[in-house]
Amino acid sequence: MSPGPAPSETTDVSFVDVLEAEQRDLRELLETLSPDSWARPTPAAGWDVRDQVSHLAHTEEVAHDTLTGGPRGLGAEVERLGGGDAFTEWGCDQGRAMAPADVLRWWLDASARMREGFRAADTTERVPWGLGMSWRSFVTARLMEHWAHGLDVRAAVGAPAHDSDRLRHVAWIGVGALPYAFSVAGVDPPPDRTLRVELVAPSGSQWAYGPPDATDRVSGPAGEWCRVAVQRLARADAHGLKAEGPLAELALDHARAFL
Repeated sequence: MSPGPAPSETTDVSFVDVLEAEQRDLRELLETLSPDSWARPTPAAGWDVRDQVSHLAHTEEVAHDTLTGGPRGLGAEVERLGGGDAFTEWGCDQGRAMAPADVLRWWLDASARMREGFRAADTTERVPWGLGMSWRSFVTARLMEHWAHGLDVRAAVGAPAHDSDRLRHVAWIGVGALPYAFSVAGVDPPPDRTLRVELVAPSGSQWAYGPPDATDRVSGPAGEWCRVAVQRLARADAHGLKAEGPLAELALDHARAFL
């Protein structure tokens, strides 16, 4: 199943500016927080704000080495630490030994280095992250990760989440990841069905992914689709989304835009 044309399947390094804008929004929030706020629990069970930012900093370091062929690529780190859960917890553990200001600096430095790596990379090469992805998809995956964990941080400190049209990239990767999501869930999509996802952007414009003559459709607000795709919103609470057809039902039940 194809997600249809990307916002563009670009190899233009200026696309990194979109990621930087998402990170800037999170930075502006984090810089206003008191040390006590970094200890507030987030919707991720067992994680506080410091854990969320530590996870981002750690994965930025590993993403950089995965992109550039460094010693701490994803596969090597997961193997060294004994699995995906241990890998995730390792990053949080590093941050728990640090002051909030130091965690912030860790993330800022790691994300700046990651952006430099993206801008210097061969944008036509595939990146060995998970099952492998294009340069553009990898930039989008880092954008998605920051947006999703930013939602958790905002929920913890009571800061409103202001959706922007950068979500079109999160929406795109959410649709494109559906085959992976189905495999993780252990479900087989029905044969001879195709999917179109039609979304209303935060700005009010229309986004569509998939063939116009698809047998099945998901439609509704882009913000809801993206939250379902990053598993920050349960399907039962996504009241604006509508599924038409069995493949669309499976998409809303099992969307997963991350490893």
